[in-house]
Amino acid sequence: MYKGIALSVASSCMFAGLYYYATLLAPLNGEEVFAWRMLLTLPCVTLFMLIGREWKHVVALFARLRQTPWLILGLCCSSALLGTQQWLFLWAPLNGRGLQVSLGYFLLPLSMLLIGRVFYRERLSTLQKAAGLAAALGVAHELYQVGGFSWETLLVALGFPLYFVLRSKLGTAHLGGLWFDMLLTLPFVVWFIVAQQSTTNHFAQAPSLFLMVVVLAVISAAAFMCYTVASRILSFSLFGLLGYVEPVLMVAVALLIGEQIQTHEWLTYIPIWLAVGLLVLDGMRHMRGGLEPLRDVA
Repeated sequence: MYKGIALSVASSCMFAGLYYYATLLAPLNGEEVFAWRMLLTLPCVTLFMLIGREWKHVVALFARLRQTPWLILGLCCSSALLGTQQWLFLWAPLNGRGLQVSLGYFLLPLSMLLIGRVFYRERLSTLQKAAGLAAALGVAHELYQVGGFSWETLLVALGFPLYFVLRSKLGTAHLGGLWFDMLLTLPFVVWFIVAQQSTTNHFAQAPSLFLMVVVLAVISAAAFMCYTVASRILSFSLFGLLGYVEPVLMVAVALLIGEQIQTHEWLTYIPIWLAVGLLVLDGMRHMRGGLEPLRDVA
């Protein structure tokens, strides 16, 4: 349990760091940053898996594909869901939509909490129920205030749970599945790079970009590894609730780069931040008690 919580928090910190790091890669635009990130992250993930003796998952998945060729359709869907989320994640802070995406990440744990309870029949602790209720109040205020959510918010809040459920159904909720998801994005990634005719000029004008995109890939690979391993250790509900750490940091980054929380939005954020505090208390209780996860999503 402690290992899973630590890995989840570490991945959140690294992903939030990437949220800010993307703004340092000017003059690259969101599509270019996404493309270089995915292109260079795959070799890093491959290296980490070889060092950590996790390559067996890739070998096993190749064997499954030979026996069940139709599995490639599910893998393509899984890859598309991941690729879309990774593009949005880097596009948003560069286009003034960081707060909208961060709100989606705030809603994500709540939607995963509901999925864990309804579809997997997971039991929730009292503090988890209270955290879910507090988050729901924030959601209700947002719906009342603006009548709905932006497409960026909904894409995160609904797309990621679908991705996790699909991987669970396909039996690819492991590092081998992540490797295939990234591999299948390569044709689109290469197209993004080739289609951006200004890419070569950008690197010529700022040679430091070569090193910066490599660092981007290394951080991305480490974050992906921690996130995937944490999802295998923790229950679906607890894993989802720990996801509140990342949007808190993402909001901080969005404010740092110049975005602002409007007055009418505080009643959305405050209940959700209260949910974060309750989650921290619940996590401390788990660590002190040495409780086992309610369910292993892998």
